[in-house]
Amino acid sequence: MQISRWLLICTLLTTFLGLPARSAEKAKPVLLYSRYFNAEGEDRYQPDGTFKSILDQIKPQLDVVVHNKPLTPENLKGVNLVLIANPSDKAVKEGPAPHHFSPVDIKNLTTFVQKGGGLIIMGNQENHNLEVEDTNKLLKNFGLQFTNLYTDAKKLIIAKDVPVLGGLTWAYYTGNLVEIEKGHPAHPRALVNNDLDQKPAKGMRDQPGALLAVSEPGKGRVAVITDAGWLTETALDGRGIGGVAIKDHDNLQIFLLLASWLTRNPR
Repeated sequence: MQISRWLLICTLLTTFLGLPARSAEKAKPVLLYSRYFNAEGEDRYQPDGTFKSILDQIKPQLDVVVHNKPLTPENLKGVNLVLIANPSDKAVKEGPAPHHFSPVDIKNLTTFVQKGGGLIIMGNQENHNLEVEDTNKLLKNFGLQFTNLYTDAKKLIIAKDVPVLGGLTWAYYTGNLVEIEKGHPAHPRALVNNDLDQKPAKGMRDQPGALLAVSEPGKGRVAVITDAGWLTETALDGRGIGGVAIKDHDNLQIFLLLASWLTRNPR
C-alpha cells in the first residue's frame, strides 16, 4: 500500500512540476537474418545449425529475427540491419531453384539502406554455391563487387589504425576479394585489406585487396565480406574449418563492432 502511494505521488509530481519521466531502456537494434536467398536444403549457415552459436551470442546486443520471407518494405519494417549469408546460385539436390536478387529485391534493399538501414552480405565463391551475377547487380548500387580472386585461410591481425576494427584479430577462413568502384557516390572503400606480410595458415593463395569493404549510400551503411565461414560455430570456438584451426581470435567482437557501426548504434 505504501509503495503504491509513493508511486502515485511521484507520478503526480512528474506531471504537475514538469519533471522528466524516467526514460524507457533504449531498444536494441533489430537484426534480420534473411534466408530468402538461400536454396531449400542448403545446410551451410543454418540458423539452427552452424550459425546458431553466433546468433545466440549476439542477442545481448541485438534483437535477432530469422525468416525466409521476401524483403518487402512491409517485412523490413522495424529492422535495423539485414544479414545475408552466401546467397545460393543453384538448387540443392532435388529442391526448387533458389530465389536470386530480382529488380524488385534490389530496389527494396537499396531503398532500405538509403533510408538508414544497415546491410551485411557475406559470401565465398569457392564450392559454396554462391550466386554472383545477380548479387553484383545489387552491390553495384553501393560501388562494390564480388570477384573470383582468392586468399586462403589466415589469422589476420588488423592494423591498429583501421577504423572500427583496428587492433583486432580476424580468423579468416578463405574467400575472394571485393572490387571497389572508384568515384562512386556511396563512398565505397576497404575496411580490411589483406596483409601480404601475414601468410596463410594453409595454402598458397594470397591476393592483395579488400577482404571486407564498406559503403555509405544515403543514410545507411553496407558491409561486404568475402568469407561466411568466419562466423560458424567451429570457427568461433577454435576447432576450425577444412583442416585449419585458428585460435585466439576476435571474430565475435568484430561482428558486434561492425553491426554497431552499420546501425549507427554506439556501444
